[in-house]
Amino acid sequence: MKLEPGARFLGVDLSALDFTDADLTDAVFESCTLREVQVQGAGLQGARFVGCRLVRCRFSHADLREAAFEDCNFADDDGHAGVQFAFGRLDEARIRNCDLSFARFERLSAYGLDMEACNLRGAAFLRADFSRVFGRSVVQWAGAMKGCNLELADLTELRLPEGDFNRSSFREAALVDADLEGADLRECDLFQALTAGAKLARADLRGAEVSGLNLADLASVAGMKIAADQQYRLLTALGLDVYAE
Repeated sequence: MKLEPGARFLGVDLSALDFTDADLTDAVFESCTLREVQVQGAGLQGARFVGCRLVRCRFSHADLREAAFEDCNFADDDGHAGVQFAFGRLDEARIRNCDLSFARFERLSAYGLDMEACNLRGAAFLRADFSRVFGRSVVQWAGAMKGCNLELADLTELRLPEGDFNRSSFREAALVDADLEGADLRECDLFQALTAGAKLARADLRGAEVSGLNLADLASVAGMKIAADQQYRLLTALGLDVYAE
């Protein structure tokens, strides 16, 4: 099997191959298995992974810009070790319906990363950069985690203002000092999430589960959107007694 641009792999075990610095631009992997593979410095821009099993793999310094992962399972058999993406590029990559339990996204570029219906339970985002500089001084952030399970995830200091998190669960997740100003958090579950120092100014939380969310602990709240039926829970968390008229 040749590791070359545009290569196609169907239903094969690729665990024994050396992916170091391989050029696999626009390659297609369908129903393949990669177990304990070190994908070091590989060029996977525009590559597509469909229905693949990737166990204890590490993508280090890999170029995954505009890559696509669909229906893939990255979780270990015991469910407590996940894939590692470190020091690489996931800009404008698309990840759909994948199990990324306990995955680590560490010190990588992720501008425009779009994740939907993924299991990110216990995942950690450690200095993942969702920003891009345009011109000399214009900085923009872009990214989405829609309909994802982010329970117990570590999103400490995540910076993704205007991000799209619609319908995601943040139960018991760490959002300490996260910047989610202007983010779409509609219908999200924030039950027992750690939000001390988080910035939620202009964020849309209509329909979200906000029990336990203490506005006094947040770094910014101006312009935050909520529905009328959420007022009671937020005011109660502040220690206020709310009475019906």
